[in-house]
Amino acid sequence: MTEHIKIDAAQDAPNESGAGLEPVEPETAIAPARLERVKLGRMRTLLRLPGLAAVSLYMMMLAGINILGVAAGQTPRAFLIFSALFFAAGCGLLLALRWAWALTLAAVVLLAGLFFWKFVSSHDFPFAIQGLLNLIFFLYLVRTEVRERLR
Repeated sequence: MTEHIKIDAAQDAPNESGAGLEPVEPETAIAPARLERVKLGRMRTLLRLPGLAAVSLYMMMLAGINILGVAAGQTPRAFLIFSALFFAAGCGLLLALRWAWALTLAAVVLLAGLFFWKFVSSHDFPFAIQGLLNLIFFLYLVRTEVRERLR
């Protein structure tokens, strides 16, 4: 009746749990070559789609303008959430990430709707220009060439 009860299966075989294993070193010739291929793949994606860089710079510019508006006291502090989302979307779009594409697409569609609504209500022509710019970015982002190159 005085049997030893095993609490952990790793007590029998410490090597199976990974406690006694040594770290595996990557081969020095393969790891840098793979890293270079990944970097070149990202660069080729941006070179083939220069509009992604333009849209991401636009998103970062919107974030900066929003931050300046909050700093000047023209907009409420809660708008900093939009700045963070715009900045994240712009950086992620430079890396051709699918979630950043979705975030950018949502932002561009909502901004186009907002600017067209402002144009209709106030008849101020710059709002129409901003709405058209956002609409052009939307039409660029929904192209199949752009969607195929996202990860």
